[in-house]
Amino acid sequence: MQYPLLLVNSDQYKHISDQQLLENFYADHNNDWLGILFPRYTLLLLGVCMKYLKNEEEAKDCVQQIFLKAITELHKYKVDYFKSWLYMVAKNHCLMKLRDKNKRPVEINENALSTANEDTDKTLLEQKDKALSIMEKALEELNEDQKKCVKLFYLDKQSYQQIADKTGFTLMQVKSYIQNGKRNLKQMIEKRMK
Repeated sequence: MQYPLLLVNSDQYKHISDQQLLENFYADHNNDWLGILFPRYTLLLLGVCMKYLKNEEEAKDCVQQIFLKAITELHKYKVDYFKSWLYMVAKNHCLMKLRDKNKRPVEINENALSTANEDTDKTLLEQKDKALSIMEKALEELNEDQKKCVKLFYLDKQSYQQIADKTGFTLMQVKSYIQNGKRNLKQMIEKRMK
């Protein structure tokens, strides 16, 4: 598998949307399209990694690992909402890294007193991870129109009008799909959490 040139001069490709770059990639599986797309999200990924890992060097390493993982995954699966998908890949990668860190043996010494706090942090992290997993599964169970509108609104931060323009739904339909989708999500999540 050839890896994209991540040092592409992105200014000359500014006019090409993320969606178009993805469609070009899926049409010919040329990683150069990803080489244009990925740099647009380097700062976002670095921010996500810093938020979770609290270490700049580790965060920079993670960004590269996430890009490599994303290349592999994009060759296997079709992604419709790239930004939200990449965010989830980054978040899951960081959570896995944190989980792996917490698995290493703890020395019995003065630092052992902080173990209780680490265990609490680990438990909270596992609960959040479980909740995210449940939410992702529940989101996939929504009907297509609700799923599309909910993802665009909450994950891609699109306005009602932008969603209506993008999907062809009326404003009333968009509001209805989001409201019903949110209610259905809540019910599905509550059912799974019991």
